[in-house]
Amino acid sequence: MIRYANDAPRTRALDAALDGLEGPPELCLVLGGDGTMLRAIARHGPDYTYFGVNCGHLGFLMNDVAGGPLPNEANGAAQVAAAVERIVREGTWTAVEFPRLRMIATRADGEFEALALNDVYVERQAQTCHLRVTVDGVEVVRHMVADGIVAATPLGSTAYSFSAGGPAAHPFVQAIHLTAICPHIPRLAPLVLPPTARIRIEVLDPDERSARAVADGVPCEDVRRVDIFSSGDTVRLGYLHGHDFTATMIRKILHP
Repeated sequence: MIRYANDAPRTRALDAALDGLEGPPELCLVLGGDGTMLRAIARHGPDYTYFGVNCGHLGFLMNDVAGGPLPNEANGAAQVAAAVERIVREGTWTAVEFPRLRMIATRADGEFEALALNDVYVERQAQTCHLRVTVDGVEVVRHMVADGIVAATPLGSTAYSFSAGGPAAHPFVQAIHLTAICPHIPRLAPLVLPPTARIRIEVLDPDERSARAVADGVPCEDVRRVDIFSSGDTVRLGYLHGHDFTATMIRKILHP
């Protein structure tokens, strides 16, 4: 078993309290929030099952061990560590597979590839960007003026895409969610596409209105074209037995 933790003081305290804990070799114990989970997956790849312990606030991808996020009290780390040790020892969790998106960003000097469990977005670097969007070769919008556009997995639909006005989807509803970020002209409505869709976003006049692409927090500056489609692989996340995604979505996303 390996561990991955962020640098927050209370997370470091929990990490230290778990020193010496052993578990299945395919398990990665992630301590932190959703961003920490995405960084852990980017670093270690799809060969692990990632069990997240929520040490932050929202933590939609994480587990609320011992009743909720890691408390600030001095004895909180020890209490949560004891609960985590029982979970690992008894195996009271289930692995769930989630799909990822692949991003191929084209720059003047070549291509950049990245994978995303949550989302890929194209956003302005300074002025509003001008974008052309096609899906499976069909033109969706010829010339959109906006701050950008997000393509999200079902799991990631509750993150940036939802904040930009897209629907919050249950993680098991397989689709790609395409949501414009602050669209000006035209006001493109959010689209829900099949998981087989291939999305192309072209940056119009990239030298004057530059844009960057971001896949799960990994940026690529000065892009000219971005292709987004299913990667064909999955990532395994571990959740406590009885974890209810519907209840979690309503409690953490719709009524936080």
